Amino acid sequence: MAIYGLNPTPDAPNPMRPVVSLQVPVIRTRIVYPGAVVGYSATYRFEKETPLATVSAGYADGLSWSLENKGALYFKGYKCPIRGRVSMDLTTVDLSSVPESERPKPGEYMDVLGPDQSADDLAQAAGTIGYEVLTHLGQRYERHYLNQDAD
Repeated sequence: MAIYGLNPTPDAPNPMRPVVSLQVPVIRTRIVYPGAVVGYSATYRFEKETPLATVSAGYADGLSWSLENKGALYFKGYKCPIRGRVSMDLTTVDLSSVPESERPKPGEYMDVLGPDQSADDLAQAAGTIGYEVLTHLGQRYERHYLNQDAD
């Protein structure tokens, strides 16, 4: 686990550096109104007007369906909770925490894994382990490999 930057000592702070980051594109933003629902089987109902983003990532890409209504993505450090079910290719997130002037636009990217959320963090929300998060990442993601010298 340590070679992937996962925490080999779950009861202590992670001594490893993360080796994977994952950003996914926003494909649509919109405002929904009280009473609107989102996701297959309408698993989330909004109680107030809410800004949303739909991102191009779903369970076919390795984003666990178990993150339904409990996982989150991040935009510029703002936590954006997943609303509704994670579908095969798309996921919807709540942008309420992002100031209106800073909200993402289609074509911008949100962080699945990055400085605000590790694979272990995402795994905890999904009820699994970080290793499973990393090994389930799909083939549709564009990969960039960096060769950095150790400090």
